[in-house]
Amino acid sequence: MTTNEPGSLYQPAGTPAGLESVRNLVNSALDILQEVSAARVGPVAPGGPAGARDAAARALTGPLLPEEGGDPATVLAELIRPYAEWAVDITHPAALARMQPPPTDVAATAELVAAVLNQSLHAWESGPFALELDRWLIARLAELVGYDPAEASGALTPGGSVSNLMAMTMARDTTLGERTGAHPFAGGLRPLAAQPVVLCPEGVHFSIERAVRLLGLGDEHLLTVPVDKNGRMIPEEADRILAELPDHQIAVALVAVAGSTDLGIVDPLPELAAIARRHGVWLHADAAYGAGALFSPRLRGMLDGLAEADSVTVDLHKFGWSPASSAVLLVRRAETLLSFGLQPTTCLSADDDTCAGYIGLQNTNLQTTRRADALKIAVTLRTLGSRAMGAMVDTCHDLARHAAARIAAEPRMELGTEPPLTAVLFRYLPGGGLDTDAFNGALRRRTMEEGRALIARTHIAREGGGSSVFLKLMLLNPETTTGQLDAVLDELLELAAVMEAEALRAPTRETTARG
Repeated sequence: MTTNEPGSLYQPAGTPAGLESVRNLVNSALDILQEVSAARVGPVAPGGPAGARDAAARALTGPLLPEEGGDPATVLAELIRPYAEWAVDITHPAALARMQPPPTDVAATAELVAAVLNQSLHAWESGPFALELDRWLIARLAELVGYDPAEASGALTPGGSVSNLMAMTMARDTTLGERTGAHPFAGGLRPLAAQPVVLCPEGVHFSIERAVRLLGLGDEHLLTVPVDKNGRMIPEEADRILAELPDHQIAVALVAVAGSTDLGIVDPLPELAAIARRHGVWLHADAAYGAGALFSPRLRGMLDGLAEADSVTVDLHKFGWSPASSAVLLVRRAETLLSFGLQPTTCLSADDDTCAGYIGLQNTNLQTTRRADALKIAVTLRTLGSRAMGAMVDTCHDLARHAAARIAAEPRMELGTEPPLTAVLFRYLPGGGLDTDAFNGALRRRTMEEGRALIARTHIAREGGGSSVFLKLMLLNPETTTGQLDAVLDELLELAAVMEAEALRAPTRETTARG
């Protein structure tokens, strides 16, 4: 291939020559990944943000769009190597910060196939089999949560935040349409006689607040329902708030947490479903993380009542070992997706084509062009099967319980709570009058800067007001052993002791700062 002919560097991936080129390029890329993997000593390269910026500055020299293109293998290597060197190794036992499980090999291969074939789901002629696979996957996942697949439907989305936005859109449109006959998409919210409001518990995911804002409902119309001492929404309080709403307000949605990312909280779904039905309110269950319990015979009882929700958010790139994005929004009634299909006849959906079966999915999603994410999810679930999936979930849960027991036995550590799922909250308790919140924040940053471990942080509300900083371990790698987990905690304790001694010798260090 020469560079002096127009378009000579363009090689379509799906042609016979292109497929052979992809094979060679992938092999070269995999060689680089294996070299980088063999040289790793921790879950991330040491150096922190400054180190990552320096690596990027070295790798990203020259223009994005040079006048003359380059050799594909050379360009690929120049970017893949630093990308891999500074990528988080989510297979490492000390990569415990975020909900990024190591995806299966078959899922990664399916991602490559999806990229090469580049199907889309908005029109039949953009991906005939991809469309059928998407519909089939939605029906099977609807069965998993307990829906009747003949009545249910759903959509694959980029993530739980988009799923929650779609759910709030359907809740607004469906509830207002059923109770007032007025659809916001016709005249907006201004002509309505009542202000729509959404109810949710404390600790609901921030994407619900964002959705309420984007839909024009206003932050002040997101009403917080009190929770009990375990953080679960109190059904009687939700019932009271709904019953006492003034005439100028109308509730369109009650949002329940079905496995919070910190404490694993599951709100009382059966009771909330009964309340929502009685008041004519849409019940949405955010099970983005918690839905992983459905795969485990031991844990699935936590989600009893999930099938009573009008919509459910599920992220299989959190607890399903599929690469991002593998998110799903499921709805109990397929017709509620009409919020996204307001124009039945467009250039993508002519009536005569629709009658003949040439139907795309542009009317069931916020997105028009949409990649075929169902492929990687389907091959992952079919390859693993229910028995292995259940065992993997249970292994991660057992790891979390092991970590919790180990932390509870350490005199210098405090356990936040027993983990219902796979998140473990804890903090180190420094002496010498050092500020505990500041110390734990600094401890987390130093472990990452030195490349020792990747751990998350959050806040736990205190009785009487305020909150405390807690560190978080997220166990989503069933290949991790208890010995490896103990080693991570041992190293964390050693580093904390070093930092504590340093801080006590130099009391002006960051760890003594307040707040």
